[in-house]
Amino acid sequence: MHENNRKVFDKNIAPFDRLIAVFEVLRSENGCAWDRKQTHKSLLPYLIEEAYEVYEAIENEDYVELKEELGDLVCQAVFHAQLAKERGDFEINDSITHIVEKLIRRHPHIFETGKQLDAQEVRDQWEKIKVESGEKKDVLSGLPKAMPALTMAFRIGEKAGGVGFDWEKSSDVIDKIEEELKELKAEIISDNKDGIEDEIGDLLFAVASLARKNEIDPEMALKRALEKFKARFLKLENEIRSDGKSYDDYSLAQLETIWQKIK
Repeated sequence: MHENNRKVFDKNIAPFDRLIAVFEVLRSENGCAWDRKQTHKSLLPYLIEEAYEVYEAIENEDYVELKEELGDLVCQAVFHAQLAKERGDFEINDSITHIVEKLIRRHPHIFETGKQLDAQEVRDQWEKIKVESGEKKDVLSGLPKAMPALTMAFRIGEKAGGVGFDWEKSSDVIDKIEEELKELKAEIISDNKDGIEDEIGDLLFAVASLARKNEIDPEMALKRALEKFKARFLKLENEIRSDGKSYDDYSLAQLETIWQKIK
């Protein structure tokens, strides 16, 4: 039996090392045809899927599911590291060493000065360290283009706020939202499509900033709102069907009456 095969079944070896061995076997000449076929790019959909499943388990507070989904997510990280190792780019321990060193740099108040900081001061310190150390070329760099727009709005505001460019309180953001809404109404009256798009974007950005100032994830808040709407709309549909009718049999005012009753 090959050394890696022995590692796979040896429960005296650390689980993480067994996982590495599993992928070395799967990617070997006599390994799995599907695993051998994969590339960094072909694995992207699975990486994103696993990240969302972790997100959903946390959202549902399902910690049995979270245990499994975190394992699946780690599996994806090790798979990508195995591909990189085969190319001669790096190994998984290089990635782990990098994050350990970065965490030490990002927490000088813990590992150097012993200075007590609150959560917001820590976040602000991170953003400054990333720029001052040269880790990031500018304050707003480093956000992946594939990130959901609401999450990106949250993070951009967070990064800008980390260097002092932020509203002082939530009421200031509400004033900004009212300003953007007024500008949007003006563009709608003018029937300026480009202007409407711009102002809707500004309005959504401002709303995401309001969520951030209140320590709320706007992406999660919107998902919850959508789930609530879907559940209520399903009840609306069921009520219409139970009467043996269709949407065409109701006026908007009648549908609104049913909707309010459901709420």
